Amino acid sequence: MDDRYEGLRKALEDAVLSGPANTEPSLRHAAAARPSAEELPEALRLYVDKVRRHAYQVTDEDVVALTQAGYSDDQLFELTVSAALGAALKRLEAGLGALRGGGHANRKG
Repeated sequence: MDDRYEGLRKALEDAVLSGPANTEPSLRHAAAARPSAEELPEALRLYVDKVRRHAYQVTDEDVVALTQAGYSDDQLFELTVSAALGAALKRLEAGLGALRGGGHANRKG
């Protein structure tokens, strides 16, 4: 099955994860992937995981806590978009795999 949008998707990934921003590309890449303890500070890791798995559960208190920990609104926006992009790409990959007959899609976020 040909993926006619692959080039556009890669351009989006590059813009979000490696383009000019207030957050280091390494943090944005970690937010898009499943971050480990070494890749992101714990507070960010918990926030990113919440965005990836249950974005509707993010609260003002989550954002305030990260702001008080020294993250700017711009950084939090960039990390949120990176985490959401990572989750979306993982779900897209699972869906495309199912269409190609690749077996069971991974249900974990």
